[in-house]
Amino acid sequence: MKAVEGESAGSSEKRAPAPAGPWYRLAAELVSLIYIAVIAVLAGVTGAFYILFPELGALSHDVFTRPRGAWAGAPLLLAITPFLTGVIGICFTRALPYGYLSVLLTVGGAIAVIIALKSPIAPAISAGLLPLVLGVKSWWYPPAIMLGTTLLAVLSIPWKRSMIARGLLVQPASEAMVEDRTEQPPSVYGSIPVLMIFVAGAVLVVKLTGLRFILFPPLVVIGFEMFAHPVSCPWAGRPLLLPVACFLTAAGGLMFWKLLGVGPAAAAASMGCGVVVLRVLDLHVPPALAVALLPLVMDSPTVAYPFSVGIGTLMMTLWFLSYRFLTRNSSWVINWVNGAPPKSSA
Repeated sequence: MKAVEGESAGSSEKRAPAPAGPWYRLAAELVSLIYIAVIAVLAGVTGAFYILFPELGALSHDVFTRPRGAWAGAPLLLAITPFLTGVIGICFTRALPYGYLSVLLTVGGAIAVIIALKSPIAPAISAGLLPLVLGVKSWWYPPAIMLGTTLLAVLSIPWKRSMIARGLLVQPASEAMVEDRTEQPPSVYGSIPVLMIFVAGAVLVVKLTGLRFILFPPLVVIGFEMFAHPVSCPWAGRPLLLPVACFLTAAGGLMFWKLLGVGPAAAAASMGCGVVVLRVLDLHVPPALAVALLPLVMDSPTVAYPFSVGIGTLMMTLWFLSYRFLTRNSSWVINWVNGAPPKSSA
């Protein structure tokens, strides 16, 4: 590293990674689909179907398409953060019924793990909430998801080295810098209570409607990233597309579950459908790929699932837009979110 740092500016420019072109990105997406299919095979062979943790779709796609990104650059945290939040989720699911207290404690505990570890793996929040939403109480759940995340972490190392050795940047540098900032843990925590208020409100709507997947686990990840990084988060700039993207990926996942059942073909097809939807909308929302895979771990999903997802995402969008309006027009809100002391009214 020191030799590289000591080189002249011209030499550094020569060694800068070059854009890899669309074919490399397509190859990276194909590798992520193969990985998900392999995970589905392992889930079927072992009977531990929660090895197919839906957020593996988001994680694998990002790791392979962005080998220089924050998630690929933290293989240890990639392996252990979802395991730890999964333990928290199982503990609260076994101890408490689904409701305000259990949901808020689970989400709060998962966020606390991310902050304590300074982990960029925000999809781990979904690993904590998933058992509570699905009613999973087995202690095999945390080690099952750890098997998938550990395998992904191991695979990410030679993949990243291969891309570096070729001097390739699969993603354009400007996009990579923005998304790296988004995937970092928040530096200020004033927005976390705003997210928790939304979570409590979503639980109320779930209780009123009976549609539990209005608060689908990846939704909290989407909100966490938006509120923690309202400027750099890729989908925060186009929030009105979020309900469309998540509804379509959820509908695609449900369709392939009905056509193909639960297995590697269904897993790869569902995630592939999610990738196509995000490409067509030109929207980078990795948690939407988890939405596509959720039907494969649900108990007999119905057509209510994509509509529940659409309602929940629309609620999040409206809450975020309200929050953004307040922070842009109220100086005391900005000071509170940024951790600055309120100005005295002399």
